[in-house]
Amino acid sequence: MGGSPVKESRPAFAGLGGLSPEELFGKLPTPCYILDEATLRRNGEILAGVAERTGCRILLAQKAFSTYDLYPVLSPYLDGTEASGLYEARLGAEEMPGKEVHVFCAAYREEEFDELLRYADHIVFNSPRQLERFGPLARKAGKSVGLRVNPERSTQDDHAIYDPCAPGSRLGTTRAQWDAGMTPELIELLDGLHFHTLCEQDADALEITLDAVAERFGDILPRMKWLNFGGGHHITRPGYDIPRLERCIRRAQEQWDVLVYLEPGEACALNAGYLAARVLDVLQNGGTRIAVLDASAACHMPDVLEMPYRPPLYGAKEPGELPCAVRLGGPTCLAGDVIGELVNRMNAMIHRVKPDRSDLDMVFEVMLKLGVPPTYAVTAVDINGKTAYSVGEDCLLLVCLTPDIQPEDVEQMAEYAPAKAVISRDSFADDTAMANAWYILRDRGVDLKLV
Repeated sequence: MGGSPVKESRPAFAGLGGLSPEELFGKLPTPCYILDEATLRRNGEILAGVAERTGCRILLAQKAFSTYDLYPVLSPYLDGTEASGLYEARLGAEEMPGKEVHVFCAAYREEEFDELLRYADHIVFNSPRQLERFGPLARKAGKSVGLRVNPERSTQDDHAIYDPCAPGSRLGTTRAQWDAGMTPELIELLDGLHFHTLCEQDADALEITLDAVAERFGDILPRMKWLNFGGGHHITRPGYDIPRLERCIRRAQEQWDVLVYLEPGEACALNAGYLAARVLDVLQNGGTRIAVLDASAACHMPDVLEMPYRPPLYGAKEPGELPCAVRLGGPTCLAGDVIGELVNRMNAMIHRVKPDRSDLDMVFEVMLKLGVPPTYAVTAVDINGKTAYSVGEDCLLLVCLTPDIQPEDVEQMAEYAPAKAVISRDSFADDTAMANAWYILRDRGVDLKLV
């Protein structure tokens, strides 16, 4: 970490008070994490204000922040903790005593469940089968029992693999799964429903999600005591629409007479800490300049590799905005131990269709790969001014490779009632549009294949 004449004003560095990292942290051994108690308290005050004005309850999602030495700083502003399993539940119970402990796990371990009951107040199950297996035990132990639902409405852009509402998601019970698996006896076990669909998002996304929850589970909610909005609410971010959040909370309270829970994680600790590192060496490999740090992406910020994303860097800009670009890498022997590089790799994979291929070339290639005889008739059809191709006399396939596919286009495709719709990934503006197309077609009994 070297000195910089730049005085950062981005929110991520507001807590530095206009001083450089070297002035503040230059004498500390690196790599090291620095936490800002004043910012934690400001975040807590914002969250407590929402709870006070609306009557909702707010929990700390410990998977985002589990630095328990600072739980006493946040505890006065929160109603408890949310855990993903036994050990986080124990952590919340022991380090934030006297507060609620909520637990959600996609599947519980039988040998751990009795111990979990010692720490948890609320236990949320992921599926009717898990509810059937463990719900009676939780109820007998006096715990509040919930089920996570999947409203099947994506609002996240560009990272479907991390979207709980993406097609094929393992998280939450869809309405179809509810109708197939929930008996009157299982419904009687429930005190509440839980959904978690957001990630670092504003209240407009919550509003859209709440509409979907109302549409799919609105008939169930009047029988519930509570509704958990999950996490992903960026409440403490500058510019977050808190009034809209509070309208969503009041809507649920008034419409279904439920106690509302929120379980933000990052919002509790947003911009309240830093990772300080030093540059150990600078290399030039062809056209790439590389700084080797004493901090590792794999060891010190694994979310950079898992999500992936590029974290804010003091004094840095977006690629191309400054005359010098430097790749940051860790000291390990892992070739992928780089910061931000995976984002660039993913962006480079966006265009999949070769520019010299015609649409009909692609249609026949799709037919061959799906085992459809090339002798089947191929007919161009109009989809709101866009061209698609019907394959077979009864529209066995409908192939669309044109850009800017909108929901109304997908609806019109479904009217042809093909067995399968084949659409280019590049036809969608983002992963949200792609996921919503999947749901529209699925509801009409049409399988979607992406190319």
